[in-house]
Formats: sequence, C-alpha cells, structure tokens
Amino acid sequence: MTTTRASAGISHSWALGGLLLFGVLGAAAAYAWHARSAARLDGMQEPLVIAANTEYVGTCPITIANERGYFREEGISATVQQYNSGKASLQAALDGKADLATTADIPVMLAAMSDIPVAVIATFFKTEHDHGIVGRRDRGIGTPASLKGKRIGVTIGTSGHFVLDAFLNRQRLSAADVSLLNLRPDQFAGAMARGEIDAVAGWEPFLGKLLADLGENGVVFYGEEIYEIPYNLAGRREYVERHPALMKKALRAVAKGVQFCRAEPEAARTIMGRVLKVDTEAWKANWPSYRFKLALDQGLILALEDESRWAMANKLVPARATPNYLNYIYLDALISVAPTAVGVIH
Repeated sequence: MTTTRASAGISHSWALGGLLLFGVLGAAAAYAWHARSAARLDGMQEPLVIAANTEYVGTCPITIANERGYFREEGISATVQQYNSGKASLQAALDGKADLATTADIPVMLAAMSDIPVAVIATFFKTEHDHGIVGRRDRGIGTPASLKGKRIGVTIGTSGHFVLDAFLNRQRLSAADVSLLNLRPDQFAGAMARGEIDAVAGWEPFLGKLLADLGENGVVFYGEEIYEIPYNLAGRREYVERHPALMKKALRAVAKGVQFCRAEPEAARTIMGRVLKVDTEAWKANWPSYRFKLALDQGLILALEDESRWAMANKLVPARATPNYLNYIYLDALISVAPTAVGVIH
C-alpha cells in the first residue's frame, strides 16, 4: 500500500508539474504574441498626415478614428492637422504639408479645372442642413429677398460661395445685386461685429456661433434643397497612387469611424467636444439628418460637372471644356474595402 501511495504521489507531482509548465509556456507564448503586436503597433506604423476642417461636424469619422485608435489598429500613425475650411485643408495636401485632406466637392472641382491632379478616395459624410446665410435684422434683413444690396461675407471658392449663388438665384438675384467680401471663416464674427458686413454665407459651426452672437438681431436662412454637401477624403493623385495599401488601411479605419458616428451619436459628440473644445450640443437636433456613410457615387461626378459650369459662369476659372471627373476619383481603395459602396460608372 505504501508503494502504491508513493507512486501515486510521484505521478500526481509529475502531472502538477506538467500543468504548471504548460501554463508557464502558455503565458510566455501569450506574452510574446502581445509583445510582437505591441511592437508592430508601436514600431511598424506607417505615418499619415490628414488636414481636416476639425470643427466641422462632417469630420466626425476622422476624429473618432484617430481618438479611438482605429488608425492605429490598421498600422497607421495618424496626425490630424486643424484647418477652418475644406478649401484650406485640400490646399495643405496639394502643397505637400499633408498627405490627405477632408474637403467638400467645390475645392476638388476648382483644382480639377486648373488641371491640378487631385484624387478623391471616398465620400464619408453628406447633409443638406449645415450651409446657409446669417444676417443682421438691424440692417434690414428679414427675408431672403432683402439680401439685395447688402454686403455679404463669404469665402470665395468654397461650398459656402456656391450655396450663396444658388440661394440668390432662387430670389431672382445675382452676385451683381450684392457686395461680396472674401473672408476666411475665422474672420466672419469680427467683420459682423464691426459692422463691415450685413450677412455671412457659410456653414456650421460658424453660422450657429454668429447667430448666438447676434441674439434677437440675427436671422438665418438654411440651404435645404439647394445643396447636399458631399464631404470627402482626397489627396494628390501621385501620393494616393503611390500608396495603395495605405489608402485601403485608411479607409478601413474611417469606415469604423463612420459606423461609430452613426451608431453612437452621444458618445461621438462627447469625444468631438473634448478633443476640439467646442460645444457640440447644437449638433444634436440635426444629427438625424447627417448621413455618415462611405461611398463613391455617380452623383459626385454630376455635382462636379454642374459646379464647373457655375465656376466658369462666375469667372472663378477660365472657360474651358469640363474635365472628365472620373480621372479625379480613385476607385481602387474603396472597391477593395467596400465594393458595394462604389456606384460610379467606370
């Protein structure tokens, strides 16, 4: 009996030792895997600089992708540069100060009309309820038609400029019936307060800030049914085509940001408010009208063609044949990441 118990004890010790050894080896393997993953994330990430109009609600997917680590998960070390318009953001990318930019369609059109090789890799946001005109009641502005003869601040060559022209046309007015002052968005409030302009044509959050400053003296006309902004990720074509794998990684990260902005609006607004140090409460009422979705559709090309005619009519660019805008759309990345999101005829 003693021998049997001793043998059992030895067998039990060997079994226990084996389990401990297996556990140690398993823990070591897990540690090694996590260490390799951390090294891959920390030491093998590809840099990507994105110029973005960060105070604009449409950049939610970019901000979220950066703050929640979606870029990092894709092996990207992302830097988001802050600008106050899509026009300035795209220019930063074209000047080589950034790799990609968030921008509406108007700056893309103006670049294409000047044969500047820009490439849109995806649209990730659309809305109708963020462009419009804020005016001062004490300057006689109470209805859209009363804009005639007024001084209007606008950033020439932006979606705000395009919406203003379309808005005036609906009132049977033209640019000749008003006085336009070309201002940066950050100059709107000062010019309005000093009485240098009677109204501003632009987008949120600048419209909301102006309206809050004016109080009861302010009036706003929104551009619903005039313009649905397609907000895009774009860059220099040479850079985009030279980094096909990076473009796919970037779109996968942005796709996660798109999903979060759409599914978790409260959390998305909280993150954007903390990062950008802006009050996002004003976005809450309009959030249901914001469409966060990755796409490249034929509507973008049709819009660019219409805007080309507008730009030539307003002498923003020399008269010429409308470009083939298919040459300014980079399809490969989105076809790989989300093939059903591509509706461009090609």
